[in-house]
Amino acid sequence: MRFVVAGFLVLVSVALFVSLQCTAKATAHDSVAASPYLIERVANNDWLLIDVRSPKEFAEGHIPGAVNMPHENINDYLNELEDHKNKPIIIYCRSGRRAKLAMKALEDLDFSEVMHLEGDMLGWSAAGITVDSM
Repeated sequence: MRFVVAGFLVLVSVALFVSLQCTAKATAHDSVAASPYLIERVANNDWLLIDVRSPKEFAEGHIPGAVNMPHENINDYLNELEDHKNKPIIIYCRSGRRAKLAMKALEDLDFSEVMHLEGDMLGWSAAGITVDSM
């Protein structure tokens, strides 16, 4: 009888573990540090870097290689983003609020590797790393 109960408990434990693995969804966001390495990965087309600020803010200064896709219109760019659905996408804005909104929108559309640039544009500028202007 003891073996039957032990076997039953093991079976229930395994079923619960498998069930949780299938239904759990990560909510923590990965982030990428501001560094010249980021520019290198973007230049090599390994990563897509998206600036979700306004076109005016983007023109005043942005990270080299970034593309401008304002956060409130992120869904308008889905055709352009389709090739990056399973590739790293790094998103930034001025301070983080708009980036998080855009990240949520993409994650809801099953983009798998959406990351946030630590410190956003303020952190990038504070680090003294190259900025392009239009």
